Amino acid sequence: MFDIMAQGIDWTWLRNTIFVLYAVTVISIIAVVISENRNPVKSLAWVTVLLLLPMVGIILYIFFGRNIRTTRKLTRHNRRRLRKRDLPHVTDIHKIDLTPESKQQIGLAHSLCGSALYGGNDVEVFTSGAAKFDAYKRDLRAAVESINIEYYIFENDTLGNEIADILIDKARAGVVVRVIYDHVGSFKVKNRFFRRMKDAGVQIFPFFEVTFPQLGTRLNWRNHRKITVIDGTIGYMGGMNIADRYIDGGKFASWRDTHVRVTGPVVAALQYAFAVDWYSMGQPLIDEIKACPAPFPGDIYAQVVTSGPTSSWSNISLSFHKAISNARQRIYIQTPYFLPTDTLLKDLVTAALAHVDVRIMIPRRSDSFLLNYASSSYITECLRAGVKIYFYDAGMLHSKTILIDDEFVTIGSTNFDFRSFEHNFEGNMFFYSRPFNERMLAIYKKDLESCTRVIPAEWRKRPLMRRALESILRLLSPIL
Repeated sequence: MFDIMAQGIDWTWLRNTIFVLYAVTVISIIAVVISENRNPVKSLAWVTVLLLLPMVGIILYIFFGRNIRTTRKLTRHNRRRLRKRDLPHVTDIHKIDLTPESKQQIGLAHSLCGSALYGGNDVEVFTSGAAKFDAYKRDLRAAVESINIEYYIFENDTLGNEIADILIDKARAGVVVRVIYDHVGSFKVKNRFFRRMKDAGVQIFPFFEVTFPQLGTRLNWRNHRKITVIDGTIGYMGGMNIADRYIDGGKFASWRDTHVRVTGPVVAALQYAFAVDWYSMGQPLIDEIKACPAPFPGDIYAQVVTSGPTSSWSNISLSFHKAISNARQRIYIQTPYFLPTDTLLKDLVTAALAHVDVRIMIPRRSDSFLLNYASSSYITECLRAGVKIYFYDAGMLHSKTILIDDEFVTIGSTNFDFRSFEHNFEGNMFFYSRPFNERMLAIYKKDLESCTRVIPAEWRKRPLMRRALESILRLLSPIL
């Protein structure tokens, strides 16, 4: 029977048809890449892969190359509805005593994503998971109206179950509890862990759930933010996820991270950021958001800057570019992965050549073998320009902090790498305050005591095979 069917098929016609369809698909993707007017180097790389390895190129493009910047997460009308409550507490930058560089930075963030400046904030800084989660659990237990949580990783371990139990208790007590967790970030966690919370009344949803056929449209876009707002008056933001390793270090001797607890008007900006993500997942617009919290006495001005693949601009990348370009005295960076874009690498090199004190602190051994080697490939160029590189030896350095001159500090979820700048949904808080800058400078200097500075002459002696591996992995930096 099959022989008879086979005899009726024109194999030459079928082969030619498949070839034409395949060629049209490759050419169409190349046309899309060119029409998007991206960075010419990146566009050329995609075109080359598609021409030389078309099948591989098509698969890679579907998962890692697509552009979703035209996707709108919230209408202008709904944005105005969410923001109208806090307008009375927005600070006029022309009436405050900040440097011209800080005022430029504030104006840029507002132009990029509508980020308003709020004064009168109180900030508590955590550099250990134990201290952060002790305070975090106390605040959750004290909630009386609402808890809004957004994390990249929500692990099913001792800490994760403690947090889950608290959220279940609060939901049963009538508190509105909303949770967003990233589906890929928490991919190893069984559904029954989240279902237990949902069954108890917690409104919990995965961000960009990766299922067929949305696999190719969702896999590469991850929500890396770590945001919590409790009763509209207490906010948390930083680099720590919900997992035991942020307390006990996991496979490392310790886990060094940075997270902040904020009270004051800027909490409204955290609430707004969460509300946008909540609505973008198909959930109702959060209408019960309180008016902006009253200001505290003090001079800590703050903005919340968010960025992601749906943003019209690379908000945080451009903000970092401006801040680094404005530097006159020092640029101190802590990041677990150092894979800068070409523009940001040139910014750091230029600053160092202009005799700005540029220091970059990264872990000697990170939680990613590939990222560890790829990060090392950028060190030689930095050292040649006079950038000081420090390896953190006490454990895993996961802190994402930048200090510039005497006034600017940023803390958040953004790593200094391609993925954070271009593919992830990220959130950072920008602080403008000399006293707060001094506090963070003291923490940075304390961390330096656990570091070893990289000496250029010694760095050049590393084995040839290691250097080759670094160079190869650097080529993959945009998708790592």
